[in-house]
Amino acid sequence: MLVFDSSFTRLYSVKTPKLKAVIRIFAVLAITVFAGLSAFAQQLNSQEVSDVDGQPVLIKHLPEYEKVQAGAIFGTDKPGLEAAAGHPVLKVLDFPAGTEYVTAVYPQGRLVIVEYTNPQSSTEADTKILQYIVAHPDAGLTYRRIGNYNAFVFDGADAAAAATLLEQVKYEKTIQWLGEDPYLLKKLERYMILTSRDIMISTVLVIVLGLAASAVAGVIVGIIFFRLRDQKRATRTAYSDAGGLTRLNLDGLSE
Repeated sequence: MLVFDSSFTRLYSVKTPKLKAVIRIFAVLAITVFAGLSAFAQQLNSQEVSDVDGQPVLIKHLPEYEKVQAGAIFGTDKPGLEAAAGHPVLKVLDFPAGTEYVTAVYPQGRLVIVEYTNPQSSTEADTKILQYIVAHPDAGLTYRRIGNYNAFVFDGADAAAAATLLEQVKYEKTIQWLGEDPYLLKKLERYMILTSRDIMISTVLVIVLGLAASAVAGVIVGIIFFRLRDQKRATRTAYSDAGGLTRLNLDGLSE
């Protein structure tokens, strides 16, 4: 059996309003901290974060980053990208783990950059995007694959201006192996094949050009030699040892 005296009841009734206020304050703080952690966690999901300001590096690859950073939207999920950009072509994209996007509005249109973690995923997305563009032509859509970036300009009134904007997007990532490069032998093999091919092509070209130059030079020298001999022949005095007898002028030198 539990027995509560009146003193405890009075104490509880007095402390309850204060306890509710404290709980309310803690709830507000918890919500604020959770929102901040959510925003921070979104940045931590980035594959590469700047050491200077903690922002994802992909945002800084936007053209004229300083002018559009305030309105730029970064994310790592497909629904967020569709909500931010809202173009049907985005439905064909897959978002494997590590995929990131950034979008910002420019005078030329809305620029969207989707970065994949490997060339294979970017190539697969490129194939699907090109198939969609062929099946659904859109004059306001300009697209280009840049490294592992699949970049779009939506709602562009001028295709040339949109293409110029895409040219300003630079893929600046490099890969460095901490140990030995596992593809070193393949790279050397490819280098040897390409080098051998270039040497063979250069050798054939040199031989063909040499033969052609020799033939042309021979013709020119022969014509010059013939003309000189013809001029000398014209200045020679006719000579005959026949003693005035009639003879056949077979060589064209005797009168």
